[in-house]
Amino acid sequence: MRERLKIREAILVEGRYDVNTLKQLVDTVVLETGGFRIFNDADRLRLIRRIAEVRGIIILTDSDGAGFVIRNYLKGALPKEQLRQAYVPDIAGKESRKRHGSKEGKLGVEGMRPEVIRKALLDAGATVLEGENGSDGFHRNWIAKADMVAYGLSGGPGSAEQRRKLLNALELPEHMTANALLEYINAAVDRETLEQALAQL
Repeated sequence: MRERLKIREAILVEGRYDVNTLKQLVDTVVLETGGFRIFNDADRLRLIRRIAEVRGIIILTDSDGAGFVIRNYLKGALPKEQLRQAYVPDIAGKESRKRHGSKEGKLGVEGMRPEVIRKALLDAGATVLEGENGSDGFHRNWIAKADMVAYGLSGGPGSAEQRRKLLNALELPEHMTANALLEYINAAVDRETLEQALAQL
């Protein structure tokens, strides 16, 4: 199997099956819009904006009409200089897990061959990182759910209050879940910075 492509930018896809596909191919943060839910999810959009500020975002939606509606909404919601567009071709077919294909009969991102997705990301101008830890500080020790527990941010007495204080210190929305905070930390904060912020709480 080909080594996963290490890139600086986070990748934004439509749904969780797209996330699963991308995580097998790339070494970076992969976020999902939740489909059309992004239109009414202010906290999710705020999180995406913060990650875009730090590392940039590549939008990779399906090639059908719905994918372009989502893509165009995000183009208007995010600063142009923080955004790259990756496109998959129109390929007829349906994903094996689905009973019926999409309305337009096209494969989505999750059904694309690895080399097609890789080419789409490289054609979009993804910043490829070299070396084991990358060159920008993002590809380092990932924070796991177990670390969140160890830091007192999840799963223990007082963890909600500790998380609220950290969210405030990082200037993030107070209603972010532990999972959303973990996603943000892995996208935009290194372990040393996190530990410094926690020490000051």
